[in-house]
Amino acid sequence: MALKSYPLRPSLWDPAPNTSRTPPVRWRRAGLALTVLATGIGLGIGSPQTIQGAEVLIDGIAAQVGHRYVLISEVEALAQPITERMRAANAPPAEISKVRGEALDRLIEAKLIESIVTRLEMDATQEEIDETVRNIALDNGLSVAQLQASVESHGLTLNEYRSKLKSELERSRVLNSLVRSQVRVEQEEVELAYLERYGDQRQGGEQVNLRHILVAAGDPSGRDQPTACLIAQDAADQIRAGDVAFREMARQVTEMNPEQEGELGWFHTDEIAPWMAETVVNMQDGDVSDAIPMPFGCNVLQLVGRRTFSPVSFEAAEPQLREEISRHEMEKEYLSWLETVRKQIYVSRKGIYAEASSRP
Repeated sequence: MALKSYPLRPSLWDPAPNTSRTPPVRWRRAGLALTVLATGIGLGIGSPQTIQGAEVLIDGIAAQVGHRYVLISEVEALAQPITERMRAANAPPAEISKVRGEALDRLIEAKLIESIVTRLEMDATQEEIDETVRNIALDNGLSVAQLQASVESHGLTLNEYRSKLKSELERSRVLNSLVRSQVRVEQEEVELAYLERYGDQRQGGEQVNLRHILVAAGDPSGRDQPTACLIAQDAADQIRAGDVAFREMARQVTEMNPEQEGELGWFHTDEIAPWMAETVVNMQDGDVSDAIPMPFGCNVLQLVGRRTFSPVSFEAAEPQLREEISRHEMEKEYLSWLETVRKQIYVSRKGIYAEASSRP
């Protein structure tokens, strides 16, 4: 069974691949686990939430979707990780309410898909779920028992996890059957996308991989350039002596994105600033420059490596471009399909959620 999941409607609800709340295992099968293990995403998990300590929300119905219901507790469970961060950032109450409305919209969409699954008899069987669990475990070099332990360590029981897998399998089945089948990517579209992205690319030359430390001078740093250059030169000397790695020194000293530890990445030599190009032209891999004074401060560069630049051919770019276009078309087709489904199935938001909904 080769099911494929499509990341439609990316938003703050879509979990990031490396989120700390996601088990540290690689997910491949149907794109399932990145969705199903995201905290709060899914149905039926969570209980009435206590908001800001004293405010207790009594459970009830947030929306009716055909003969199905979305509970207030489900909305709060999905929205809570985001609303907590917003409160910590002193976000306005209206913005927090909007997030709840967006959460409700996502849950309504899930109920609509459930209705279509039932209507078209597309339910995932227990055997299919068993196979998916085994495949996910196999892909990650785990036994099923080890996968279960990983799932449970992130707050889900195995039954809850299986329920989420079931929902995602069914969603993939619906999308593949009713949405993806309507998407066609023409060759002319791919060729146009290639020209837009790579039409002005360089046809040769060299790329360099650089690391950078900046010690700022002038306002608002409060130091003059000689002082900045003394700090930068001392950093360069310590790195050369092997007392500290460049990335560690960058984290301590640089005033340009210290969380990136000085990593600039690969650039064509025609793209970097002239003062950088003049510095790296005579450097060898691993070399660290002396302090380089500039009006904005003093800089230290490390040349990590060089490579010949090879222009991206159409044949090499075509698969990725075709996939990107397909996803974009899938998004449009999905929204159109979803609006059609909404007109066929009764949807009613209740109480404060009728006002909070992000949809008209």
